[in-house]
Amino acid sequence: MALLFLVSFGIIYFVRPSWTDMQIEKKVSYIQLHLEKKYPGETWEFRTVPHREDGYESSNPYFIGVIFDNEPQVEYTYFARNKHDITQQGFSTSNTKSDLLHLE
Repeated sequence: MALLFLVSFGIIYFVRPSWTDMQIEKKVSYIQLHLEKKYPGETWEFRTVPHREDGYESSNPYFIGVIFDNEPQVEYTYFARNKHDITQQGFSTSNTKSDLLHLE
């Protein structure tokens, strides 16, 4: 019983963060392909939740922020279930909604 507890503890605290990192990388690559297809010739940067740091436990690490270089005051939030199912979940900005260039 103690061995089972120890193995479970190891999986939760040591393997899970690495698994999450791999999943985030995969989702970012899916979103990258989606954006290249939808917005050819544009550039952007990604923001991910630093899920290994204290204070981010309640944030979903699978929501990926995208900031377009031609619209730096807006961060769009994307979610990728797989390479064919990518949705824009929201955005954050101080601009009005009518001024957004990449609202899907």
